[in-house]
Amino acid sequence: MKTPPRPARAATASRARRWPRLATATAASLLLLSLAQTSAAAGTATAPAGSAAAHHAAGDERAHHAGSGLAGRAAGQADPAAVRAATAGLPKGLDVSGYQENVNWASVAANGASFAYVKATEGTTYTSGQFSQQYNGSAAAGLIRGAYHFARPDTSGAVAQADFFVDHGGAWTDDGRTLPGALDIEYAPSGNTCYGLGKSTMVSWIAAFRDEYHSRTGVYPAIYSTTDWWITCTGNYAGFGGTSPLWIANYGSAPTPLPNGWAGYTVWQTDDGGTFPGDQDVFNGSLDDLKAFAHADYTPPPAQAGNWPTVSEGQSGRLVTTVQYLLNAHGAALTVNGQFDAATRAAVVSFQTDAGLTADGIVGPSTWQSLISYVKEGDSGPATKAVQAELNEHGAALEVDGEFGAATRAAVVSFQSGAGLTADGIVGPNTWQALLA
Repeated sequence: MKTPPRPARAATASRARRWPRLATATAASLLLLSLAQTSAAAGTATAPAGSAAAHHAAGDERAHHAGSGLAGRAAGQADPAAVRAATAGLPKGLDVSGYQENVNWASVAANGASFAYVKATEGTTYTSGQFSQQYNGSAAAGLIRGAYHFARPDTSGAVAQADFFVDHGGAWTDDGRTLPGALDIEYAPSGNTCYGLGKSTMVSWIAAFRDEYHSRTGVYPAIYSTTDWWITCTGNYAGFGGTSPLWIANYGSAPTPLPNGWAGYTVWQTDDGGTFPGDQDVFNGSLDDLKAFAHADYTPPPAQAGNWPTVSEGQSGRLVTTVQYLLNAHGAALTVNGQFDAATRAAVVSFQTDAGLTADGIVGPSTWQSLISYVKEGDSGPATKAVQAELNEHGAALEVDGEFGAATRAAVVSFQSGAGLTADGIVGPNTWQALLA
């Protein structure tokens, strides 16, 4: 995908609109100079029982890194051949945490990596004991690198966590080799997926972190998440796309659908293993664009929307049935009759309004991508009924009972195999799109 020409670096007014810069970057540099001492001290401190640091000390750090939640939900969905085709020519990278320990960065660079994100902190009590080796080692090997913070909205406030991140490795400096810091906000390692926060409270928490990070560094942090989590826990809130770059995690064959508010992604986490240690990533642009991103001066090209159908008032049939089931999965109480009537349009408008979409009552690409969710064996409810009804339209003979049992999984696997998809039995964005075609 060709990137639109970037304005000259001298165009500071335009640049400031996209990524405001910090005039006093020396403060961030001083923070980084003291990083090794800070990391070592924090890595050996005795952690409070039940804190994030205690969990890491107990040896379960793998459950607290970028993509850990997705890995458990999307196992087997990665399609390496499709990803290679979709990312040909794009700069490759990786993200690591303390679980990877001492990384051989010379080997990583020799294998073609151009950039890395390194976990620095979690909550307000944990710093990675491997951060210095990973962060400084990747830079020494010639990679452009940045730090990320694993968010814990259940343990402390966003401002305190942003400050802790900046003070322990997450600062940004305009040196051309430091990526803006990233907020890893995703599935909770345990318990409630959304850390027990409601959607509006979660949006406020993320906004407070973003604004404090910007206040401290002069740039907005990238946001790492999955579309499924974003829909579930923020209501597919659209308000961050104008400030924070998107680091999207999707282990299918494409980064889409994206969360609402972002026209394009900046980094795509494609898998939880591969050529490099840790998770595998690609940058959406050229190597020169990656360098511009390190200067907080890059806007990625828009993502392809894909072939989603359009459904509107007056239509009838199986696509309307699917819309009605999915609306009910989001709290509507429609009679599922396959008729796009006034009640269905009103429910669509209500859903679009809550999701921050254009409330036109028409179900197009953006609305479909907000309505769908991952559906898998063991699930039940209207979304499963939508899957079963669609499978029946493609030749299955399932009872539409809303229970995702062995028969439904077998039908999903059969459909995926016939459609050339990864046959894992999980209905994710790619399978939904194929079902709706």
